[in-house]
Amino acid sequence: MGHLTHAKDEVYRLLAERLNMNPVGTPINETLIAILHHLYTESEAKLGSKFPLFPMTLELIASKVGIDPEPLKTMLNSMADKGLVMDIPRKDTVYYMLTPMVVGFFEYTFMRARDNVNMKDLAELFQNYFHAQGVRDEFSGIETRIMRTLVYESILPVAVETEILTYEKASEIIRQSGGGAISICPCRHKAHHLGKSCGAPLEVCTSLGMAADWVIRRDMGKPATVDELLRVLDQTEKLGLVHNCDNVMNKPAYICHCCGCCCVILTGIREFGKFGTHPSNFIPEVSSDTCVGCGTCADKCHIKAINMQDNGDGGEIPVVAKDICIGCGVCASACPTDSLTMSHRSKLHVPPNNAKDKFLRIAKEKGKI
Repeated sequence: MGHLTHAKDEVYRLLAERLNMNPVGTPINETLIAILHHLYTESEAKLGSKFPLFPMTLELIASKVGIDPEPLKTMLNSMADKGLVMDIPRKDTVYYMLTPMVVGFFEYTFMRARDNVNMKDLAELFQNYFHAQGVRDEFSGIETRIMRTLVYESILPVAVETEILTYEKASEIIRQSGGGAISICPCRHKAHHLGKSCGAPLEVCTSLGMAADWVIRRDMGKPATVDELLRVLDQTEKLGLVHNCDNVMNKPAYICHCCGCCCVILTGIREFGKFGTHPSNFIPEVSSDTCVGCGTCADKCHIKAINMQDNGDGGEIPVVAKDICIGCGVCASACPTDSLTMSHRSKLHVPPNNAKDKFLRIAKEKGKI
């Protein structure tokens, strides 16, 4: 039976190689192969390994993989229910694409409760995979990040607030979306299965636009109005969570409300110095005149970008590591004496126009095109 086992493993390794071709790839190791075994049937893995790199119609995919359209449609629908394939309606037809790992089937696996897979085993496998050498580098990117951080609007000085652009405001992104979906936070759900839940709210993961339509259609989240999404934004801000969003200027697909203990992105920065999110265009500045050295800002920083240092008068003052700080505003919001204020960085980040632009940039930077 050894040759049969080897043949089966080869199917999953070919799938891994196909997933690694995506702009944000999946470095291949035995942990990845184990994850794919948990999520894909052998026939799904074989189909996935032959999937085109770009979204295509059912008929075109059928011609490429050698499966008749009707049974292929049934397979694709089953895979979409598991978050392994995305079906995208456009005008009078549907396009299909193989879901990457991030942002993709990792999130779609954990943004709901499931009883058809072993969630604890998957949580352990993903945790090990995300800590493997080379994986953080792949997900962090080179210049263009998967995500970008949004500053707390409520703590910006009036002079700065009037200059903030629409794409920098979480509230405006939500209003322009017209509504979306709320799901379970995948990172906290994974942490829950590892026995490391931090107690931050689970049902806060925000999808917008066409991404929300897909999440709702595939029963991965519930519909939410603009007002409901704004309430989630307000709730998570009061809890001191970090707003990270899709790194595009127009029609971001999601906004995450992240904690430094569970979030794959923030733990990557804190533990490995790997940036999967582009910092906001703001940075905290400390006023030594009013700072009482309480250390609240350092305690609240999710990525440990603030350290308390001797101020020379027997007390302490916070020092911001500007090369690490993502400009979320959590520290300024928590400061009891308003001694931290957010100001513009000297170099401002202009995100890619849309998802296509983002992934083209990422692919070029990695030499994949």
